Amino acid sequence: ASHRLFIADLSEEENLAIFGKCCWLNGHGHNYHVEVEVAAPVDGNFSRQQLDALVQQEIIERFDHKYLNLDCPEFADRTPTVENITIVCHDLLQEPVAQAGGRLYQVRVWETEKTWSAYPLVAAAPECAS
Repeated sequence: ASHRLFIADLSEEENLAIFGKCCWLNGHGHNYHVEVEVAAPVDGNFSRQQLDALVQQEIIERFDHKYLNLDCPEFADRTPTVENITIVCHDLLQEPVAQAGGRLYQVRVWETEKTWSAYPLVAAAPECAS
């Protein structure tokens, strides 16, 4: 996906000072990686295949090869920073995962090898209750 980091209320010069080359008018792209952590009962019906299908349907198909600023209504009113992308991915997955019998624990999005965000921030995975 590609995106442009900028704040509409600021001038081009101010945006350039804050975001550098990441605010170029035509944007720039990344090969994002998404990690999804789910808690589910061991004896439940929630499977890794279900999770993969939900991520494909709710995240990959929605954002793959898109210019996030213009092609995705989720970013009409928010800058598609890696932090905001992570929150959006979490929000999109929360209900479908619950309907499938799991509980969404955390989503992590890697923008680059060194740049990532996690939501919500948690210390360790909870125990799964049946």
